[in-house]
Amino acid sequence: MITPEATTPFIQMGWFPMLLHYLPVLCVSFFVAVISTPIVKVIARKYGIVDHPDEARKMHKKPVAYLGGVAIFVAVVSGIIVSYIFVKSPPIFQPFPIVILIGMVAIALTGLADDVFEYWDPWWKVAGQLVAAAAMAQQGVGTRVAEGVIRGIGIPEDICNYHIVEAGMFLPDPITLTYISGVIIIVIFVLGACNAANLLDGLDGLLSGTVAITCIGLIAISIMIALSMTQQNLASIAEHLSQNMFLNNRGNGITLIGANIVLGLSVLGAVLGFLIYNFNPASIFLGDAGSLLLGYLCIVMVLMLGEQGQTFIVVAGTIVFALPILDTLLAIIRRKLAGKAMSDADSNHIHHIIKRKLISVKKTVLSLYGISSIFCFLGVALAWAHITGAIRAWVIYLVAIIIFGGISLLFLQAARRHDTRKRVRRENQSPVG
Repeated sequence: MITPEATTPFIQMGWFPMLLHYLPVLCVSFFVAVISTPIVKVIARKYGIVDHPDEARKMHKKPVAYLGGVAIFVAVVSGIIVSYIFVKSPPIFQPFPIVILIGMVAIALTGLADDVFEYWDPWWKVAGQLVAAAAMAQQGVGTRVAEGVIRGIGIPEDICNYHIVEAGMFLPDPITLTYISGVIIIVIFVLGACNAANLLDGLDGLLSGTVAITCIGLIAISIMIALSMTQQNLASIAEHLSQNMFLNNRGNGITLIGANIVLGLSVLGAVLGFLIYNFNPASIFLGDAGSLLLGYLCIVMVLMLGEQGQTFIVVAGTIVFALPILDTLLAIIRRKLAGKAMSDADSNHIHHIIKRKLISVKKTVLSLYGISSIFCFLGVALAWAHITGAIRAWVIYLVAIIIFGGISLLFLQAARRHDTRKRVRRENQSPVG
């Protein structure tokens, strides 16, 4: 039987010892990425799976191999396997959920099909993302993230927790208003994050480096949560588990925070190893298989932060992942204001605008790493404020809103000026009469 007393010594060991405990996961995923990336690069070139230059939107001058997503997938899975075999976790931590691996396979396969066949129906990629979201919901991963919002707007607890359908073999929790809200959030987050990551993947090393920064922030928040656990809240988590036969039979452990650390270190090692080949000038690209997969893995880590209904921690994790979200929101606003379809491509993404100013791809990517690091710091600070109470959380929210809003206005104005100049050039070049 799991008791708080048995697990308290581990979660009170401190930051550095906890990181050392999981270091094999990071090392293995890194070295697997370093080894597997050149292999998949050769395969991609042999079979013509390459990205050809496009003067309008793509910056590279010659064909570059795709299939980077395959190397990422192999490296992440290797890190997860190591956590099962070689990393002894305390009884409090549940093993890594198999449903996340199922989601990885679904998203990677549909993205890979698009990379290989080029004209793959985009709805198949959406289908893969929905399969991943459904698998998470079926196992209850992330379904409690709405609890904080529902409590905050004052909906009575008896209504929120009314059992519409009882828990059973295929349901991790009773179907309640809270559970339904959580499932909706999972679907929105998975679809949004996958496509946000895909849109940001426009320059050498941009997405892989941004994901590395995101992982560092999410790992920090996860360790912060683990170290803040007390005997009292461990007992509360155990009580929730005891009320749910399905979760109780799922395996040892009463929290997924250890699995989140494992996933964060696996992804961090994979993208750092891949970045050796993906940074400018890149010899291999992520492709849709890689960008969609990284978006999915980042949002899984964010959702797992709210496994006990801590919506404020999910908000903090979302801020850590804010750069891809910001780029996507600005694309939606631009196209809406211009009367264009949401699927219409343009050259006004954040990285396009900065690239026109700085010229250099390296400088552009490094500047975006800086912006991502700011969001990462704000997200970690917000989580720290909520968990420790050392500072007022509203201060961090205010700073985040000001920075997010200021960057949005700057880039929307820059995009509008660019469109105006393009229109004027076309008008001046058109024949008169």
